[in-house]
Amino acid sequence: MHTNPGSQGSSARLNVRTLTVQNIRAARRNWVLSRNQTALLRTFTGELKLSVAIGDLKLIDGGWYVTHSGLMRLARRNRCIAILVKPVREFCDPASCRWVFRATVHKSPRSRGFVGYGDADPSNVSSLVHGAEMRVAETRAVNRALRKAYGIGLCSVEELGWAPRSNASGSSDPGMAFKNGNNGHQNGQPRLRDRLCLLIRQHHLDAGLVKAYAADYCGAPTLRDASRDQVEAFINDLAERAAKDRDGLICQLNSYAKQPEVNP
Repeated sequence: MHTNPGSQGSSARLNVRTLTVQNIRAARRNWVLSRNQTALLRTFTGELKLSVAIGDLKLIDGGWYVTHSGLMRLARRNRCIAILVKPVREFCDPASCRWVFRATVHKSPRSRGFVGYGDADPSNVSSLVHGAEMRVAETRAVNRALRKAYGIGLCSVEELGWAPRSNASGSSDPGMAFKNGNNGHQNGQPRLRDRLCLLIRQHHLDAGLVKAYAADYCGAPTLRDASRDQVEAFINDLAERAAKDRDGLICQLNSYAKQPEVNP
């Protein structure tokens, strides 16, 4: 049986075109895209063939990032032969939860390998994953090695450090400052702000609208004036609604958007 090389090329172009359309549609459902962000998404789709819908690419603070799952799928698609990972023991300090790993990606049996390093300690990971710094460092090392091996200039989501925090409010940090320090750790639990910011990132919610909704939910003039118990109850309710009825939650959040004034 003979295969027409030209038809294979046409099929590949068609698949990329289809994936590009799907990616743009999926991205617009989750984020408001600028013309430049859309153009970059087209480029990344053509070059990397990653999917927004299944979480290969994320838009964070206006920039595109690749995810660990996306990198692993790309490696499998390109028949990566092996990924070897080991700790760099001279730089590790288990007592202080500091870990450094070296990962080597072999694209083929004859490949000499592409090396990447990843580090993690309590100062550069979210408090939500404190205690898991070893796994974070390993993932970061693998991501860097894969990005080198396949020429991916995009930073990966897992490589992002979470500290120090910016005081400016943004799309991923609603600038929560709870009174009486009730944003701090309590009984080893994650900080409320960290939990809320993670929810906003995971479900692509508007931070400003969430903040307004939270104050209304807690019956306080501002979220700053709410008690820890009130804020915790709000976060639990928000997490449940985002998981079960995101569309309904989005509609409610949109009701807190400021309406433009109409001159008589």
